[in-house]
Amino acid sequence: MTQSIHFTDQPVEKLPLNIVEGKEEGAKEIASIIADLIKEKEAQGKKTVLGLATGSSPVMVYKELIRMHNEDNLSFKNVVTFNLDEYYPMSSENKNSYVRFMNEQLFDHIDIPKDNIHIPDGSLPINKIEKYCSKYEKKIKDQGGIDIQLLGIGRSGHIGFNEPGSAINSTTRIVKLDPITIADAAKDFGSEKSVPLRAITMGISTILNARKIILTAWGKNKSVILKKMIEEPVTTKVPASFLQLHDEVTIYADEDATTELSRTKAPWIYGMVKWTPKMVKRAVIWLSLELEKPILKLTDDDYKAKGLIDLLALYDGAYDLNIKVFGQIRDTITGWPGGKPGAYEKTRPERPEPAVKRSLIFSPHPDDDVISMGGTLLRLADQGHDVHVAYQTSGNIAVFDDDALRFSSFSVDLMKSQNNLSPDHEKAHQELVKFLKSKKSDDIDTQYVKNIKRLIRQGEAEAACRYCGVKEKNVHFLYLPFYETGLVEKNPMADEDVKIVVDLLRKVKPHQIFAAGDLQDPHGTHEVCLQIIFAAIRQIREAGDTWLNDAYVWLYRGAWQEWDVEDIEMAIPISPEELKRKRKAIFKHQSQKDFPVFPGEDNREFWQRSEARNRTTARLYDKLGLTEYEAIEAFVKYPFDDEESFLK
Repeated sequence: MTQSIHFTDQPVEKLPLNIVEGKEEGAKEIASIIADLIKEKEAQGKKTVLGLATGSSPVMVYKELIRMHNEDNLSFKNVVTFNLDEYYPMSSENKNSYVRFMNEQLFDHIDIPKDNIHIPDGSLPINKIEKYCSKYEKKIKDQGGIDIQLLGIGRSGHIGFNEPGSAINSTTRIVKLDPITIADAAKDFGSEKSVPLRAITMGISTILNARKIILTAWGKNKSVILKKMIEEPVTTKVPASFLQLHDEVTIYADEDATTELSRTKAPWIYGMVKWTPKMVKRAVIWLSLELEKPILKLTDDDYKAKGLIDLLALYDGAYDLNIKVFGQIRDTITGWPGGKPGAYEKTRPERPEPAVKRSLIFSPHPDDDVISMGGTLLRLADQGHDVHVAYQTSGNIAVFDDDALRFSSFSVDLMKSQNNLSPDHEKAHQELVKFLKSKKSDDIDTQYVKNIKRLIRQGEAEAACRYCGVKEKNVHFLYLPFYETGLVEKNPMADEDVKIVVDLLRKVKPHQIFAAGDLQDPHGTHEVCLQIIFAAIRQIREAGDTWLNDAYVWLYRGAWQEWDVEDIEMAIPISPEELKRKRKAIFKHQSQKDFPVFPGEDNREFWQRSEARNRTTARLYDKLGLTEYEAIEAFVKYPFDDEESFLK
């Protein structure tokens, strides 16, 4: 167990935690541990028994093991594996089966004997499952038990598919999947209705019997459940918390996954910290919200009571410190996202000149612009700036098949009414009807279907831009190639993607660039789109384009998450009327209305999520003692000169 300096009323980390800069670094460390054990046992003439996991968490570990096999002669001939789980029912040939996953991600690339591979069989009749599960347990025992069990953690707190309510003495069995797990799996299956409702999984007891357990947690979407697993008591509500009862557990997490831990939220609880300006700001905001007192009302005694006495020494008491931090937050607020002409105060987030700016808003999907910064977009247009919007992807996979059928039927009926229906057009429509009637969950849309879905989203985006006052010639559809797979899983960014963005930036030469820093998009599209923009900016800078030196890059959030108050550098107040206008702009995206294809874990509509986040930000400013607003859209400035530390 890790040892920490803490106050008696504060949480303690109950599991050893290794925080790594990124999952690549963590994967290398984990793979090295596995490889060392394989070599050690091979030298002893023994087999290594590994418990393996699926999902995105272990993929980098498997890649590193494959590299070691190819480059370092690591052999898997004496390795026996047992996988944690499999969906039920599930054919091994299905693209979403864990048999196929393991073969593609690991087994097909190493020299492990096929007889040494064990994965739960999701194709068995239901009446044979119980006996099969008992045999699976016996096979593990016959091999002497599992040496290292590799785990991920689900947002429901599951390990394997041991969902909330699983007992500590549970063994391999068939289980029902938690709604959160089903929602998270929708991105792989195309929709929630296509996700199997059950699975076969090793039990909690089976997992705890492993001699060593390694759990990985990558990304901010794992931060809340990681906190519950590590800091809170053992409970069946969080099955992963049972790992606290094991003597040989190590957690590997990246920095994003630790954002909800007390060591990150309030590191002063655990001991001495380096008081950077940002850390000071975070501490004062934390104290204000913790005590429910506006910043300017905090006293010396408040700081002392919460372990922040060293701040008083650094700033000669609460009075000066409170004013300093309050001023920093106050100066983020502006009603002029393009800069206020004639206002030359250095504390303003944006420059006053030029008075009319070219503002380029990048939107990963055809609705992220209005969802995440619709109020600011409207304000920029109202204040006379030259607003451009660039939609980076088509968003075609997020359109229901029924909408595609409806629009195709409309086009046929329209042509018929004009006596202008061509045989080719009618044939294409009939092929669409036939395809959609027989379409399976893992079928990729035909090009005709993809085109219709693309045009649906394009038309909605154009309608929203018209409503917001963006000129038709300023609306750009980039259709970045990495996205156009027809599947939820996308290709990595490529030179062609970057070139398209480079060309647009050079064409527009914006004074302001707005981009989505909303990286909790469950499909990862936002992150790829942002990295493409960063790569394009770096390429242009390296080429010596001087105009870019005068451009500010502002990162927005809203659809999936929001910036923490201490990070916000520009806060745009939104009035009740402006919030209604923003809502109407979002409503122009009718294919995403009521219930989108990929809703994520949040069942609210996008406009509801957006308004809730904007209002929450406004309430936080109010609680800190700032002016009370209806809503606030928040932005963080991307620092060209400190890119490396920012990306960390």
